[in-house]
Amino acid sequence: MFDGGFMNQPFAFGGEEGKEAFDEQIIYRSSLQNFLIDTGKEVILVDTGFQSGYNAPARKFGAPLYMGEPVADYMVGFEALGYKPEQVTKILVTHKHPDHSGALKYFPNAEVYISPEDADAMKLEGAGIVRAQYGTPYHNFPNAQQVAEGIWFIEAKGHTKGNSIVICENDGLFYMFHGDVTYCDAALKANKLSIIFEDGAAARQTLDRVREFIRNNPTVYLSTHCPEGYENLELKRVMKL
Repeated sequence: MFDGGFMNQPFAFGGEEGKEAFDEQIIYRSSLQNFLIDTGKEVILVDTGFQSGYNAPARKFGAPLYMGEPVADYMVGFEALGYKPEQVTKILVTHKHPDHSGALKYFPNAEVYISPEDADAMKLEGAGIVRAQYGTPYHNFPNAQQVAEGIWFIEAKGHTKGNSIVICENDGLFYMFHGDVTYCDAALKANKLSIIFEDGAAARQTLDRVREFIRNNPTVYLSTHCPEGYENLELKRVMKL
């Protein structure tokens, strides 16, 4: 949806030590993208981006985050892939923020999987809302729910009180759609939290578990807010820590 943006190091790394501990002149690339999984039987979205017509903040000198230049509205990008909204069977919402959940209303046949906490925060109700029923361990994550063959919706609190991640197993690789556990791959490698979270202790525990999983499994790390997200997917690039 957006590309060519930037974020500074205090924003991406400063969640625990504080922004002052990092250099605002160190800049990382920023973008915005969400993901689609076509199983052959189902069309599943991981997050849905902003609703159509969203006006992102303009580029500003000294800003900690600039999302980038607009590429396409979420629905324009979705339709460019060759799909129709009514084909989507499930939407897996990593968390409540509008860059991850703003376009839910455009998919009339989709079941929306979301944590109970974030469903409450968004006041989501109705037959199509599926509150995650975690309870099955998945590798080193204690609470997960299988939502399709090889696709897991996993409790990963911290960024929001109901934050989740999604892992899709395919051809021996683990594709991790992590929402905003980190804002850039550099933060994952440096083991740093961003400045945005609702529960700091839970965010730290989640990042520790994510890093442990990546160390033990060949994982393609799919970020929402940096172009390594789509680059890693295109290259099937396994994250190394």
